[in-house]
Amino acid sequence: MQQMQQISHEVLPEDFYIPVSLSTTNITALSPFLVPQTHLGSPSLFMVLAVFMFFLIVTGLPINMLTIICTFKYKKLRSHLNYILVNLAVSNLIVVGIGSTTAFYSFSQRYFKLGAMACKIEGFAATLGGMVSLWSLAVVAFERFLVICKPIGNFTFRGTHAIIGCIVTWVFGLAASTPPFFGWSRYIPEGLQCSCGPDWYTTNNKWNNESYVLFLFCFCFGFPFSVILFSYTRLLMTLRAVAKQQEQSVSTQKAEREVTKMVIVMVLGFLVCWLPYASFALWVVSHRGESFDLALASVPSVFSKASTVYNPMIYVFMNKQFRSCMLKLIFCGKSPFGDDDDISSASQSTQVASVSSSQVAPS
Repeated sequence: MQQMQQISHEVLPEDFYIPVSLSTTNITALSPFLVPQTHLGSPSLFMVLAVFMFFLIVTGLPINMLTIICTFKYKKLRSHLNYILVNLAVSNLIVVGIGSTTAFYSFSQRYFKLGAMACKIEGFAATLGGMVSLWSLAVVAFERFLVICKPIGNFTFRGTHAIIGCIVTWVFGLAASTPPFFGWSRYIPEGLQCSCGPDWYTTNNKWNNESYVLFLFCFCFGFPFSVILFSYTRLLMTLRAVAKQQEQSVSTQKAEREVTKMVIVMVLGFLVCWLPYASFALWVVSHRGESFDLALASVPSVFSKASTVYNPMIYVFMNKQFRSCMLKLIFCGKSPFGDDDDISSASQSTQVASVSSSQVAPS
């Protein structure tokens, strides 16, 4: 007990985590910056999460770096619509390089050994990269809607539009991630206390945590998800209408089925990335006073960091051009699977057939 009291006096109050709804042991004296948090979970649980974070690092870094390298190396990939893929890869590298690596080290040590300042930096970097990634997915969907559905006529997507789309993602990302530095919420250890994020645990009115969480839920989850759902729904409606007019065309029906499958995968990928985090944070805010398992609170954070791996797999590997160029880069100029370089596997004159899988994903 004397050691716990000594530890509690060595940490500034504003950097000190205070759980507000635990039905078990009071852990307010056990600083996540100085003491292993094995009272929150077994050592094996920390080791499993450390291994998973290491997996995200060794897979996320190569996938996202290859996306950037391939875009610069192969001229046919330097189209305006692929700018957003590079933007997505850069944001993912921020999350992997700072968020996942810091979490890996902390889980291996079983507490946030790097200290309070590193916690703030990691929380900011992970939030910024995550928000830019999230908004990039919304921009991808809206670009596809403008180009394919043509709601404003014969719209031509240019480099200027792509650059504006990328800038918007960073402006929105900074708008979401910087407020904790100015007194609206704060960055503290979350879950098992080995990764950091916005404070959606405590009820201290000084930080206005509830309003910040609601802001993130509406502005950084609800709004972009609405854009994605609206854009892809309209895209599917357009393709189905054309396919219905050309029921005798086998290629048209095949293209429509492929696009439908990819849209479903993209929407599900978005939900897997962000729904657990958004839902859990909203639940905690709306159920103040109810107990919850801090170990369980680490799961949403792990899911969001895992987006650095499966987002590129959805948006890059399902893009035939990118997949072909990546395989050629890895295998020194020759794809082992014989992927074709063309955007589409066949050239049809119908509108639906021209909207192939590589056109729904950024091409």
